[in-house]
Amino acid sequence: MLESALVLAPRNRWANSTPISTHIHRCNLSFISSSMIDMLSLASLCLWLTWTSLLFIPADALSASSFVGCRNGGWGKKCRSSTRPACQLRMNLLPGQVSQKVIVTGAAGRTGSLVFSLLDADPRFDVVGLVRSESSAKKLIAKTNCALEEIVICDVTQMSFEHNTPTTTMSGSSSGNTWPTALENAEAMVICTSAVPQISKLSLFKAILKIPLNILNPEKKKAINFRDLQFKYKENQYPEVVDYVGQKKQIDFAKKLGVKHVVLVSSMGVLDPNNFLNQIGKDKYGNGHGDILLWKRKAEKYLCLSGLQYTIIHPGGLVDMEPNTMELVLDVDDVLMKCEKKSIARSDVANLCIAALTESGGRSVSFDCIGRQVEGTTTAVDTGAGSAVDAFRSFLATGRTADYTLGPRGM
Repeated sequence: MLESALVLAPRNRWANSTPISTHIHRCNLSFISSSMIDMLSLASLCLWLTWTSLLFIPADALSASSFVGCRNGGWGKKCRSSTRPACQLRMNLLPGQVSQKVIVTGAAGRTGSLVFSLLDADPRFDVVGLVRSESSAKKLIAKTNCALEEIVICDVTQMSFEHNTPTTTMSGSSSGNTWPTALENAEAMVICTSAVPQISKLSLFKAILKIPLNILNPEKKKAINFRDLQFKYKENQYPEVVDYVGQKKQIDFAKKLGVKHVVLVSSMGVLDPNNFLNQIGKDKYGNGHGDILLWKRKAEKYLCLSGLQYTIIHPGGLVDMEPNTMELVLDVDDVLMKCEKKSIARSDVANLCIAALTESGGRSVSFDCIGRQVEGTTTAVDTGAGSAVDAFRSFLATGRTADYTLGPRGM
């Protein structure tokens, strides 16, 4: 549900039950001495107070309606906290060219924040990030130095569009819709949400105790067998809820907003029901909340049948590396699962998302991707392997895409 902390805005089903009570910046006027006041005229003091009120923006501004006010109240690009001046942000746009608005969901996540950062720094795009909580919003601001009006707090698993009161902007006018106007006129959506498991502390403790024995045992190749570690999901953050129900709601929301193109970051291995990722969240008897890849596959099929243009990206194991340090390899239908190494840099996945937005040409496509290590210290681009844009263009030229008749029945 979208959080609405604005006092003037009526609380509705988009609003959270827990109000935001903390401030990112607090305006403290106690340092104004009487001598300072004597020096200031009444007009100067009013101007000073107005200026400081714009500098010290409370965390209550981390709300849907507040961001609407920033965009529609005349602040515009001046609200951006980018390190580059506004004129530099626009200088790469052609005359008459308008930036494309893109919504990034899961924008505070490790992959989502990279996508958000790339879009925020690119003058071709006007980005809005959806995050699940106030803490996620603060985390994204700290990580990307983005502006307040570029964030909307939203639990995608709780999205509801019916029987809502129209959203009111800071000026008191109604947008006529049940969602913030900051999300309107978006042309594309990048979905980076995913259920995130947490490691069982008990299983980690047991694994640590086994390290000395594993080191002394010549038959053991690793000090820790990561397959022995147990994971679980937070309550109501299970794969079925986040990766299927939540993504369906986002796709439905995209259609209501008039979004034309959805880029979905999924995962490789969706055709194998026995993939170890599907066992996360289950006990030794197979009971529990797991099957994350199966639920992702089901959401992908829903997107394919939505009528929207789509780009579905199935990355291999995500690693934190600089972009363009590996040669990108794109294929379909889990063919790349046969490779010995199946990892890819998160930054390269983020670049593939941007390439999908700029290079798709109205075509829908679904593909797998991994990175191959490039010999030496040069980058993949230096060796002629090409960038994410080159890899995406080359794959599009093949005319191939994933076959959604494959996979487990009913999923």
